[in-house]
Amino acid sequence: MTQKGTAILDMGDGAPIELPVISGTMGPDVIDIRKLHAKSGLFTYDPGFLSTASNSSEITFIDGDKGILLYRGYPIEQLATHCDFMQVCYLLMNGELPDNKQKNEFDITIKSHTMLHEQLVRFFTGFRRDAHPMAVMVGVVGALSAFYHEAMDISDASHREQSALRLIAKLPTIAAMAYKYNIGQPFIYPCNDLSFSENFLHMMFSTPAELYKPNPVIARALDRILILHADHEQNASTSTVRLAGSSGANPFACISAGIACLWGPAHGGANEACLNMLEEIGDVSRIDEYIKRAKNKDDNYRLMGFGHRVYKNFDPRAMLLRETCHEVLNELGLQNDPLFKLALQLEKIALEDEYFISRKLYPNVDFYSGIVQRALGIPTIMFTAIFAMARTVGWVAQWSEMISDPTYKIGRPRQLYTGTTMRDVP
Repeated sequence: MTQKGTAILDMGDGAPIELPVISGTMGPDVIDIRKLHAKSGLFTYDPGFLSTASNSSEITFIDGDKGILLYRGYPIEQLATHCDFMQVCYLLMNGELPDNKQKNEFDITIKSHTMLHEQLVRFFTGFRRDAHPMAVMVGVVGALSAFYHEAMDISDASHREQSALRLIAKLPTIAAMAYKYNIGQPFIYPCNDLSFSENFLHMMFSTPAELYKPNPVIARALDRILILHADHEQNASTSTVRLAGSSGANPFACISAGIACLWGPAHGGANEACLNMLEEIGDVSRIDEYIKRAKNKDDNYRLMGFGHRVYKNFDPRAMLLRETCHEVLNELGLQNDPLFKLALQLEKIALEDEYFISRKLYPNVDFYSGIVQRALGIPTIMFTAIFAMARTVGWVAQWSEMISDPTYKIGRPRQLYTGTTMRDVP
C-alpha cells in the first residue's frame, strides 16, 4: 500500500479534515478513514459494505466492469485451462504455482489427510436422514476442532498450514458422506490412487456392490468447477470467515461459519435455485411465459442465474463453464434431455434478446454450474456442498493471511442507531 494523496472532508463548521488516499497494486484507490471518528466524531454509513474495503489482501483481484478475475495475479482463464485444482490450491495458499516436485509433494500431503477420525464418522448418525447436506457439513466441520488439539495455535504458521491442509483434504470426504447418509447408502472411504476430483466422484457414486470409474471428461469438468469457485475476493462467506477469525476462533469454527453463510440462496445456493427455476419452467414451450414475467416491472418474478452483483460485463467464470457445459452434454449424449434443451434455449434468448443485453443480464457461473453438475449426476441438494468444498481453500488462504497480518484487529462494525431515545422505566 502507498499513500497517493489526501481527501478533504469539509463539514462547514470547522477546519477541514484530511484523510489519506491509499493505492493498491490494482483497482480503485481507497480513502483511509481509520482516524475519521477520532478527528470528527463521525462514522461512515455503508450498508452491505458496497463501498468499503474491510482489509487489504494479496490473494484475489476482481474488476467487475472488465470481467477480470485474478488469483495471485494469474487470469482465471489461464488457470482453468492449464492447471488442476491442486495446483490452484497450492497457488492460493503459497502465492506461487508449484513446480513438479512441489506439486507431487502437495498431492501426497493432501491425500494423507483425506480420512476422517472414526469417532467423527459416527457424528453423522446424530442427524436426521433427510437433513440437508449443508446442515450436516456445518456441524461436522465445526466438530473437527474437537479432534486436532495438537495443532490449534493460530499464532503458529505451521499449525495454520496443518489446519488448512486438513480442511482442504477432508471437505470432499465430509460432503460425500453427508450425501451417502442422506440417501441411506454406506459411506465410501477415500481412494488415494485417484486425483482430488476423481476421488470425490468415487466417494459420491461408488457402492460396495459396484465401483464407480470416473470418466476423464466428467472429472475434468468437476475440477474446473472447483477452480472457478476456489476464491472470489471479499464476498459474504469469505467476510464471515475473516470476521469469525478476527476474534481468534479456531480455523474449523471459522470455516463452519463460512459454510453457514454460503448456504444462503443469494450466495452459494444460487446454482441450486437455477435448477429449481428450470424445473419450474418445465418445458421449452413455457419459456416465453417466464421471459414475459421477468420483463414485467409489476411482477416480482426474476430469472435465476442471469447477471451478477460484481460483474457488470460477462462473468469470466461463466464463459469457461459454458464451454465445459457443452463438452459434458456432448460426452454424455444429453443434448436432447428436456431440461438441458430448456436451459440451452433460455441461454440463447438471454444472449440475443435486447432486454437482457442492454441490462447486461448474461448467464452467470451459477447458471452453467447447475447444468453441469446435474449432467454429472450430482443431485441439486449437493450443489452448495460442492461450492463449499471448492471455496474452502479460498477461505483458509484468506483466514491465514489475516491472522499473519500483525495489524489485524477484531472486527467491530458500527451502526446508525434509529431506535427510541433514552427514557425512564415508569
